[in-house]
Amino acid sequence: MLPTGVKDNPHRENNSQKVHPQPMEDAMNQNPEAVEALVSKIFAYISSLKSAYIQLQSAHTPYDPDKIQAADKLVISELKNLSELKHFYRENNPKPICASPQDSRLAAEIQEQQSLLKTYEVMVKKFQSEIQNKDSEIIQLQQLIEEANQKRVKLEKNLNLRGLSSKESEGSADENGYFPVDLTTDLFTATVEAAFKAIHDFSKPLVNLMKVAGWDLDAAANSIEPNVVYAKRAHKKYAFESHICQKMFSGFQQESFGIKSGKLMVNKESFFHQFLALREVDPLDMLGQNPDSIFGKFCWSKYLVVVHPKMEASFFGNLDQRNYVMGGGHPRTPFYLAFLKLAKLIWLLHRLAYSFEPNVKVFQVNRGTEFSEVYMESVVKNLIIDENAEKPKVGLMVMPGFWIRGSVIQSRVYLSGMKVAE
Repeated sequence: MLPTGVKDNPHRENNSQKVHPQPMEDAMNQNPEAVEALVSKIFAYISSLKSAYIQLQSAHTPYDPDKIQAADKLVISELKNLSELKHFYRENNPKPICASPQDSRLAAEIQEQQSLLKTYEVMVKKFQSEIQNKDSEIIQLQQLIEEANQKRVKLEKNLNLRGLSSKESEGSADENGYFPVDLTTDLFTATVEAAFKAIHDFSKPLVNLMKVAGWDLDAAANSIEPNVVYAKRAHKKYAFESHICQKMFSGFQQESFGIKSGKLMVNKESFFHQFLALREVDPLDMLGQNPDSIFGKFCWSKYLVVVHPKMEASFFGNLDQRNYVMGGGHPRTPFYLAFLKLAKLIWLLHRLAYSFEPNVKVFQVNRGTEFSEVYMESVVKNLIIDENAEKPKVGLMVMPGFWIRGSVIQSRVYLSGMKVAE
C-alpha cells in the first residue's frame, strides 16, 4: 500500500538516481577513430623505443662510442614522444568520475607501458654509466699502449744494430739509457767463464754423436793434437774442447772477427750496445728476424769449420743440414741449436772485448810451452807436481787468455805427461 496522497509513479526510482558525467565508453563510441589513432601511436612509439634500445645494446658489441651516442639520443627522443603523447591525452581527456571495465583495462595497459618506460630509463642511465666507465678504461689502455710503443721502439733500436742487422745503425746511447749493465772487468771475466762452459757443453753432444756413429775417439783425439800424454783416458775429452776452442776463437783478435761485412765503422759504444742487445735474447729468434746479419754469418761460418763434413755425414747419414747452413740458413735441429748457444757466447765475448778502451787483448798458449801460473790455469786440479822434475809442459790449450786493463785472465790448458792424485 502506498501512503495516502502519494501517487504511483513508475519513474520514481529513476528520478531518485544521481546524474553522472558522460561515461568514457560513450565518449569512445562517439569518436572511435581518435581513440584508435591514439592507441596506434602508443604502440608505434613503444615499438620505436624497443628498436632504439636494441640499437643501443648492439652498439656495445663491438664497443662503438659513436653508435652508442646516436642510439642514446634515439632512445631519449622516443621517450620524449611518449611523454608528449601522455600529456596530450591528459589535457584533452580529463579523468572520468566513473570508468567502465574497458576504460580500466586501457588504463592498466597505459600504466604497464609507463612502468616499462621507467625500466628503459633506468637501463639507459645504466648504459650511460657503463659508457663513462668504458671511456675511462679506454684512456688508461691508450696510456698503456703508448708506454708499450715507447718500449718497443727502444727494443727495436737495440736489435737494429750493426752486429745484428745488415742495416747501418746509430751505435750510440741516449739519455733514456741503453746500457743497463756497467762495463767492468768483472763483467768480462764472467763472460769468459760462460764462454768456457759453453765450449765444454757443446763438446758433450759432439763426442756422444761420435760414439754413436762408431768413431775411434782415441784416434780422433790424437789427430787433433798428436803425442799428448793423458793422465786418464777420460781426459781425451779436452782434445775435442781444444779443437772447438781453436776454431771458434780464430779471428778473435780482429775487430770484424774475420767476417766480411763491408766498410762499416763501429765505435766502442756500438760494440757494447750489440753485447747488451743479444745478451738476453734467444739466438735462433734473432737469426729468424735477420738470418743474413753479421751474427748470422758468424754462426754459419763457424759451424762449417767446427763440424767436419765427414763427421756430420756419419752423425746424420747425409749432408742436408750442412748444405742448408751453407745456403745461409739456420736449421732448428737440436744439434745446431746447441751450437748456437756456443756461438752466441763467443760472439758476446768478442763484442765485449772491443767495448773497452783500450781493447781487450787475447793470447794463446802453444803446445810445449812451459807452464806459468801467471798466465795459465790447469783444467785438471789434482795434479801431482814433482818440484825436482822439469816444469810441466802444455799439451792442449782449452781456452785462450786475455789482457784487460793491466790484468791477466789466465788461459786454460791441459798439461801433458802429468799424474793426478786418485
